[in-house]
Amino acid sequence: MTETSTNGVVAYDVEKGIAWVRFNRPDKRNAMSPTLNRDMMEVIDALEFRDDVGVLVLSGEGPAWSAGMDLKEYFRETEAQGLGGTRKAQRESYGWWRRLRWYQKPTIAMVNGWCFGGGYGPLFACDLAFAAEEAKFGLSEINWGILPGGGATKVATELLPFRKAMYHAMMGENIDGRTAADWGLVNEALPLADLKDRVTEVANVLLAKNPVALKATKDAVRRVGIMSYDDAEDYLVRAQEAANSFDDDGRKEGIRQFIDEKSYKPGLGAYDKDRVKA
Repeated sequence: MTETSTNGVVAYDVEKGIAWVRFNRPDKRNAMSPTLNRDMMEVIDALEFRDDVGVLVLSGEGPAWSAGMDLKEYFRETEAQGLGGTRKAQRESYGWWRRLRWYQKPTIAMVNGWCFGGGYGPLFACDLAFAAEEAKFGLSEINWGILPGGGATKVATELLPFRKAMYHAMMGENIDGRTAADWGLVNEALPLADLKDRVTEVANVLLAKNPVALKATKDAVRRVGIMSYDDAEDYLVRAQEAANSFDDDGRKEGIRQFIDEKSYKPGLGAYDKDRVKA
């Protein structure tokens, strides 16, 4: 059953452990506005600790994922409110992207169509990303006289090699889903007709894994990139100890099933986490 946010600009369904969250402004190609930003925070807050949600998928209604920031609402109308209005709008957009980067559950961007400019913030915030080959990606800000803001420049330099990031940001040209996968903006690109099935397959693999270990792993991958090797070693030791304090039984059950039962092989799949509580 589809539910919507307070203002209707975010829609979502929860089915078999997967929360399918969608930008819901198809008439505006799902451009992000201050209202959408507030509603998105509302929705991710509501879903984060629901027992029937194990993975969150972020997509868009209609032919677009998100065309970025709504130029009229986010810039012209917000800037008319002065510095206070601008800073408030920035906090609201950056705030839910930040929340999504450190979300309790695994997250997947399912890029079904246009992904421009400010859309790169939530794209990077999701742990994994899959795109339709037909999707279009672009940093179009240069075409109307500003730099790629909203974290988009940082996202480009995080995900792309230097020369590709520079070309992408300076030229304002669009690339398709296949090129986005080749460059590293997304994990895979496949025909739009096959996109949801592939995302569902990946989500189901994640649902079968230990949720505490998944949270610790996704945080570790984001954190250690800016650390020295020694600092990363120390962080990862402490992260594992913290994970053990939340779910030591799960770790021991995985080892038991491998060593004592020989019922699975870690290199080929996950242990049966549903047996821990038995």
